[in-house]
Amino acid sequence: MRPFWRRRQPLLPAAPAVEAQARTDPGCCREINEDCAQVVYPPKGGEGLLLLVADGVGGHAAGEVASRMAVEIIGRAFYRGRAGARERLTRAFQRANRAIHRAARQDSHRSGMGTTCVALALQNGLAFCAHAGDSRLYLLREGALYQMTEDHSAVMEMVRRGLILPEEARRHPDKNVILRALGTRPQVEVSAWPEPFPVRPGDRFLLCSDGLHDLVEDTEIRQILLEEAPEPACERLIALARDRGGYDNVTVGIVAVAPETVTETALLITTREMEIAR
Repeated sequence: MRPFWRRRQPLLPAAPAVEAQARTDPGCCREINEDCAQVVYPPKGGEGLLLLVADGVGGHAAGEVASRMAVEIIGRAFYRGRAGARERLTRAFQRANRAIHRAARQDSHRSGMGTTCVALALQNGLAFCAHAGDSRLYLLREGALYQMTEDHSAVMEMVRRGLILPEEARRHPDKNVILRALGTRPQVEVSAWPEPFPVRPGDRFLLCSDGLHDLVEDTEIRQILLEEAPEPACERLIALARDRGGYDNVTVGIVAVAPETVTETALLITTREMEIAR
């Protein structure tokens, strides 16, 4: 991910055309779908869009409640206030965490409920991301697929400590043990990109729950994103996870940026930023 944070990236025009779709499926083994996803467009006069994917935990339909609460609260709260997008996104996650935790304490049937969540906001040619748990964000750029979030999970912590190899994490018995979730505690640490990410023409972003990335390889995700528009890509990815057992709920959200030509103005601004940075 390191090269992507440099400012020497060509910027898009202020309002790039995008197409966004989100799909969720209960899978083949679960009666209740505890995942939730939504594409949120700003109120009248606002800019950009917000894509959210949440994967609830807690059982007895409590996970379904938690994921829905997260998507609804973050979708509303993000567009409030005058702070920057990164701060508004982080605050929205914190607000959702407090609300879910409070609801769990008030109803014994929902005790311990929580949800993972990953959010992508696009505004003025820039991308912002926040997440908690093991729902992921990928980027397809110029034919290469990049995982842009790091799971808050037990196996990822083992990988960081050098206890297991990354390829072993996929088959580890504790691969679904998450270390962070919204609502399970009064406070949660939200991971957010440290600075805006410049979007390029032709970029594609994919958000998904572990019901997808546990069963579908990165190479397969890349190929489908290359071949399909967002809506059929969502459908193909979910169908592939179901074909392999679909033992968990499966949720996918995709944003495709139009393959426009970078404007001369944007390139000139970037060049001047580079000169100033020197």
